[in-house]
Formats: sequence, structure tokens, C-alpha cells
Amino acid sequence: MNITNLTILNDSLWTSGQPTRAELAEIAVAGFEVVINLAMPSSDNALPDEAELVQSLGMEYIPIPVVWDAPQPEDLKRFMDAMDTRHNRKIFVHCALNYRASAFTALWRVLRQGWEKEKAFAVQETIWQLEDHPTWKIFVTSALGQTY
Repeated sequence: MNITNLTILNDSLWTSGQPTRAELAEIAVAGFEVVINLAMPSSDNALPDEAELVQSLGMEYIPIPVVWDAPQPEDLKRFMDAMDTRHNRKIFVHCALNYRASAFTALWRVLRQGWEKEKAFAVQETIWQLEDHPTWKIFVTSALGQTY
């Protein structure tokens, strides 16, 4: 697959930027059962009928639109709850560029799975730097000090 910023975290958890229609079909063929979309419906390259397409491919679709300039604790909690209740399934998490997806997945690993912060965020840091996006640095730092 040639999806933007595709990251294979393990056999059952991948993250990426926005997949195309053909790539979503490949994701289904790869055995994924759940697609979580953190992008806004107005994001570049967003698929207007992504929910219907994902469901027609036999996967569960969970939209959690996160405003890039204003991520909210409620968005993160919804994401982490969705991940927790489906952790035994193959999950594909995406957003527009794998910025939101990589950060939220790292936060889930630290806050809900007990990962070390440095190890969880190492993957995100190969894609983008929190220091380059002050809103996200503040959000992540605050989230790491909370209980969700």
C-alpha cells in the first residue's frame, strides 16, 4: 500500500493519512475490521462517502472529527474508548496526514496501555514534530497529565 504516511504499529494496528477508495479496499482485503477517521469531513482529499464505502467493504466505520487547530479532550476520550472496546480487532486509524492519528494513538498507548511516553511517541516523531505545532504540543502535554 502506498498510503500517505502509512505506519504499521503492529499486525492489528496501522495509522495513516487519508486513504483513497482503492486503498480502503486494500485495507479491507488486509483483514482490517475497524476504520477510525479523525479527519474533518472538509479535510483535503476527504472522501464524502467514506462511511458508506467502509461499511460496504465489511468494516466498522467510526468518525471522530478532530478540528486540527482545536483538538478537544472529549475527542481523545471518544477515541480511547473506541480503541479500548475494539482492541482485539484489526484497527486502521487515519486522518488527513497521520498527524492526529499518530498523536492520538500514542496518547492511547501511554494513557490506556501503560507504554513509556518516549516509546509511544517515537513513531509520531518520525512523521511530524509537536514543537512545530504549539496547539498540539499543549494538547498532548495536558492530556499526558490527565486521566481519561
